Amino acid sequence: KMAADTPVDILQKVLENEILQSTKVVEEHLDAEIQKLDQMDEDELERLKQRRLEALKKSQQQKQEWLSKGHGEYREIPSERDFFQEVKESKNVVCHFYRDTTFRCQIMDKHLTVLAKKHIETKFLKLNAEKSPFLCERLRIKVIPTLALIKDGKTQDYVVGFTDLGNTDDFTTETLEWRLGCADVINYSGNLMEPPFQSQKKYGTSFTKLDKKTIRGKIYDSDSDDD
Repeated sequence: KMAADTPVDILQKVLENEILQSTKVVEEHLDAEIQKLDQMDEDELERLKQRRLEALKKSQQQKQEWLSKGHGEYREIPSERDFFQEVKESKNVVCHFYRDTTFRCQIMDKHLTVLAKKHIETKFLKLNAEKSPFLCERLRIKVIPTLALIKDGKTQDYVVGFTDLGNTDDFTTETLEWRLGCADVINYSGNLMEPPFQSQKKYGTSFTKLDKKTIRGKIYDSDSDDD
């Protein structure tokens, strides 16, 4: 007389059966796809090819349109007036409000130059804050550098100083890319739940929060107090 199956044996058999069943389903699905392709006549294959070509052509046209509007490079715009025109014609815009004497603006420039080439779907601009008093007042820009993140003509979000970027001058381009991804102002393929801050512990306390230093009507650097 054979011993009865233990609960563990039964569970194992059930699991094996489940795996077999799901493998079978996948195989049947693949067989059906292959059969469908086999049964396609010349006309259907041609139509499929045409659709692929149309999609490629469309994405190429979109890319050309973006390039014609100044996407793909990080550019300085000369005046506040230009800002409104630039923002009006592009869905996604990142604008860096900078000042020549602020060291951290140069750090921001370096990363934005890389991202402008990578994320052609977004327009990357810089504007001299000292030449843009009206905009700085209207957008309440008090700390330099500040990035205004604009979607469909409306300012949705700001990156103020380096507080969101791990509080360090050594943040990576990937960290800034992640932050712009959080604002949905670029097509971001990484995991938004995991900021790529590097050596966070090392830098965690080396910078205090910077926005406390703003005095109404006065723009402060985020990297100096002697202003």
